[in-house]
Amino acid sequence: MKLKYLYACAFFLSIFLMSCNGSGKDSSKASVQKKIDIPSFNADSAYNYVKQQVDFGPRVPNTAAHSKCAAYLAAKLKGMGAAVAEQKTELTAFDGTRLKINNIVGAFHPEKENRVLLISHWDSRPWADHDSLPTNRKKPVMAANDGASGVGVLLEIARNISKKTPSIGVDILLVDAEDYGMPDSQSLGVNSEDTWCLGTQYWSSNPHEKGYRARYGILLDMVGGFNATFYREQGSVSYASPVVDKVWSKANELGFSNYFINSQGGTIIDDHVYVNKMAGIPCIDIIDFNPNSPTGFNKQWHTTHDTMEHIDKNTLQAVGTTLMHVIFNE
Repeated sequence: MKLKYLYACAFFLSIFLMSCNGSGKDSSKASVQKKIDIPSFNADSAYNYVKQQVDFGPRVPNTAAHSKCAAYLAAKLKGMGAAVAEQKTELTAFDGTRLKINNIVGAFHPEKENRVLLISHWDSRPWADHDSLPTNRKKPVMAANDGASGVGVLLEIARNISKKTPSIGVDILLVDAEDYGMPDSQSLGVNSEDTWCLGTQYWSSNPHEKGYRARYGILLDMVGGFNATFYREQGSVSYASPVVDKVWSKANELGFSNYFINSQGGTIIDDHVYVNKMAGIPCIDIIDFNPNSPTGFNKQWHTTHDTMEHIDKNTLQAVGTTLMHVIFNE
């Protein structure tokens, strides 16, 4: 996912003013006129879903923690009323390792043709290759933020959808083997981009449902950190600018502009790239981006410090509430 990025400081004010539903002012009026009853996103519940994943340990493919967490995620979605499909297969990593992976899909009201796809990866990186201590760099990442946070938000959204149905169908796709990409130390002079996001590449070529289509997709990645900032990721703007406008305008309307920054960020190699290129579904990436960091990401990224102590319920609340309003205003 996160191997390459290009920083850009240009502001996309024109994009901000052109959303799918018109200006933020007009969208607000439309919401008031519709008087939509939108369930409240519960950050405490989302936080608990994050913790339950982390309690299994690092969810690295081919480990017991990985298998146990997969069973937990599938059971949670089934218990919330979703039609669940599991894609269990084996894929080959960049180093030749055969990975037993499991993409988990929870479809809410699959009979509805008008659908939105929500995505997060649930696996952990096998190596903390950006840790400040060389002795830690072969240890697995706990992935509280980089993996579990996005899944936690989506499970809380699923819990709400199970109680109150939006007008659209919603599919929750939890993808595997996103973070088994080639380390920077091995990628010099090598095109390593496609060594990432293996589960999504598989799903994009082999969707859980033949002929599957969604109007658009939203990927969540690292959405639980303190002081997180979600810039308009360049690939998202290129592939799905109207969806970026829709989400960032709604976040601004809800008072979350300190999280959803109305400025262009980096170009991230993440799951949304393959959903766009291979599945042909316009998809955006909501991902914590730090233009002042040497890596472009937070200090805990791909280190042994990506743990629960760095998860902020306020950030989960901002992301989850924004998505709830986007979904229920469709």
